[in-house]
Amino acid sequence: QVQLVESGGGLVQAGGSLRLSCAASGRTFSTLAMGWFRQAPGKERTIVAAITWSGGITYYADSLKGRFTISRDNAEKTVYLQMNNLEPEDTAVYYCAVLRSAVVRTPLGVDYWGKGTLVTVSS
Repeated sequence: QVQLVESGGGLVQAGGSLRLSCAASGRTFSTLAMGWFRQAPGKERTIVAAITWSGGITYYADSLKGRFTISRDNAEKTVYLQMNNLEPEDTAVYYCAVLRSAVVRTPLGVDYWGKGTLVTVSS
């Protein structure tokens, strides 16, 4: 069992930055592929970024490359999502996830979810 708790969401103006954190419980965190998904109102949940257990390989949704950065600290059992130059279209609930493997790109491949943190970007 892994429990995930996200934090760091909030209201920010367009062009601003936020850093999301996801604290994980359980002793196996350092072996897990992790990811961030997001879901805007009325839309499907889609992947934002993923990272391998070591942090050596990362993946980003094409539209987010260059603005978002995923990272992890295995000693702290935490995964981060740095979001820069935010746009109103980035408004969504952001979810941390344990991925079945590092190649997972859809919610079907998620083993555990956090409860999410809301990010609102005003224009």
